[in-house]
Amino acid sequence: MKRLVVGRRIRSDRLGEQQLPKRIALPVFASDPLSSVAYATQEILLILTLGGMAYLSMAPWIAVAIVVLLAVVVLSYRQVIHAYPSGGGSYEVASRNLGAGAGLVVAAALLVDYVMTVAVSVAAGVDNIISAAPELNAYRVLLNLGFVALLTAMNLRGVRESGRVFAVPTYLFVVGVLILIAVGFAEMLAGHPPVPESAGWQITPEPDHVGLTGIALVLLALRAFSSGCTALTGAEAISNGVPAFRPPKSENAARTMGLMGLLSITMFSGITALALLTHVRYVENTCDLIGFPGDCATSAQRTIIAQLAAAVFGGAHSIMFYYIQAATALILILAANTAYNGFPLLGSILAQHRYLPRQLHTRGDRLAFSNGIVLLAVVAGGLIWLYQGSVTALIQLYILGVFTSFTLSQTGMVRHWNRALLTRHDRLDRRRMHRSRLINAFGAVFTGLVLIVVTITKFTHGAYLVVIAIPLLFVMMRAIRRHYDRVAAQLAPEPGGMVLPSRIHAVVLVSQLHRPTLRALAYARATRPDTLTALTAAITPDDVRNLQDEWNDRGIPVALTVVEAPYRDLTESVLEYVAGVHHDHPRDLIVVYIPEYVVSRWWEHLLHNQSALRLKARLLFQRNVMVTSVPWQLDPGHADARAVTAEPRLPADTVRT
Repeated sequence: MKRLVVGRRIRSDRLGEQQLPKRIALPVFASDPLSSVAYATQEILLILTLGGMAYLSMAPWIAVAIVVLLAVVVLSYRQVIHAYPSGGGSYEVASRNLGAGAGLVVAAALLVDYVMTVAVSVAAGVDNIISAAPELNAYRVLLNLGFVALLTAMNLRGVRESGRVFAVPTYLFVVGVLILIAVGFAEMLAGHPPVPESAGWQITPEPDHVGLTGIALVLLALRAFSSGCTALTGAEAISNGVPAFRPPKSENAARTMGLMGLLSITMFSGITALALLTHVRYVENTCDLIGFPGDCATSAQRTIIAQLAAAVFGGAHSIMFYYIQAATALILILAANTAYNGFPLLGSILAQHRYLPRQLHTRGDRLAFSNGIVLLAVVAGGLIWLYQGSVTALIQLYILGVFTSFTLSQTGMVRHWNRALLTRHDRLDRRRMHRSRLINAFGAVFTGLVLIVVTITKFTHGAYLVVIAIPLLFVMMRAIRRHYDRVAAQLAPEPGGMVLPSRIHAVVLVSQLHRPTLRALAYARATRPDTLTALTAAITPDDVRNLQDEWNDRGIPVALTVVEAPYRDLTESVLEYVAGVHHDHPRDLIVVYIPEYVVSRWWEHLLHNQSALRLKARLLFQRNVMVTSVPWQLDPGHADARAVTAEPRLPADTVRT
């Protein structure tokens, strides 16, 4: 099953073959910011229409502010790519220039952002599928979880293979949106403007959003702006994925970042302008629409891009309408692939720095960071299930982590250029650095203000959960690092070389006299310990007497020691005996040999060795105690009746007691 889903294993020396050309890297790392234009405009109108249609005049100015912000972020991260091409992105910039604490804040924010990217992108994609097929609304959560599982399986197959699959839908979406914008404006210039289905509908304003003035109106505009800033999500992913590009890595990554910014700005501006000029209506509660056909309580409103496609291309049954909807749904779902690349890469770097479990640094069969991919899928799937796949609910948890990393990253870049200017004296280099510092300083101030706005406007709508999650992740990563540091300090070799134990006491556990027991005794004697004890627990008196009789009849050259088990607990009896030996010989080493038989079928493990597993787990916590398993592999076929006579032969008695 694993080979069917993941594919054949790839050798480590073929890692270079997984590096990406620009045409594949664009859909792999930029599908999230490219796809967010499908719902960024929608989120702006969603907030403004809470007050009816009175505040829609603010939408163009909000869109202009978002375009400027997107341009600044793209230019700023191009500086990051050239200055830090190792792939740490915002985390590396903040760690090197602002300290480990700031780096961990950025890392926590990005991890939260990547999880939300998967949840929001998949939910938005399913929304567009439901817009084309409303009868699927009842299966919203199931569709979401199914797409998360599909994305996980594709990414487990490797970056290059998943990139090829995801490239086609991304380019289909970009071409489709550009055609939609071009045809829509051409129809306007020709005097036949498209008319969306909602253009004639009226909106019932929310009672507490009527007649807003002063600070209340400003807060509404800021909330709409913060919702529209979803257009910037995933913009930093390329700076985190520089190592995945083909050489020259920095140049290719910077060019891809520039192309991503150009396409995002063009598509977002075009969709927003087209939606405002054609008077598209979109509200949070469908029942607030006056003139909406059907039952507003059970029917879902079509997304803005779906309404525009139907208006521009001649109805909701045209080929181009279905093309736009299919391409939009695909890229919104595949936009989660940006997080599937960014989260495991960042997790690997954090694991390498000992801030996350080391398992996240391990590459899987297809040279992808499989553990990080699976962890991302589980957390994102849980959020989708918890919020029932609602984009409106999930998006409130979005953005905050994005602008936290943006702000700290750009602040760190300003300090980076300040340090570089102290060592460079060439006039052209200094002029370039001054220009770069100005870009990053402007970006830091701008994104910092947006972070404040987002925190204030979204806090009571769900963002408080992110405000809690980021510090918790920060504390958790610090605790993991302290643990690894403490373990490393204790495992460091002592000065003076290896210290030998004074004496070795061997204890062989005996439950019954069979071939595994004889092998364990033979192996223990072969190691020549200072003392050797065959130990059994008196759980059932009759069984102990029978064991002693058989032991004497066979002439085993090791005395059988019986310990009491008044509560029929083997583990406690053995632990008490071992503790007594340790008390009498605190500087000596105790080796406990546990005979086990190994079965050939997975389900047979449930029938054997359960007591041994519990005992080993307890013994591992005892000081100066070593546990040695002595396996006996069972034949998966029929038993050999002569096997009982072919028992291991014990070596001559060499125990020094």
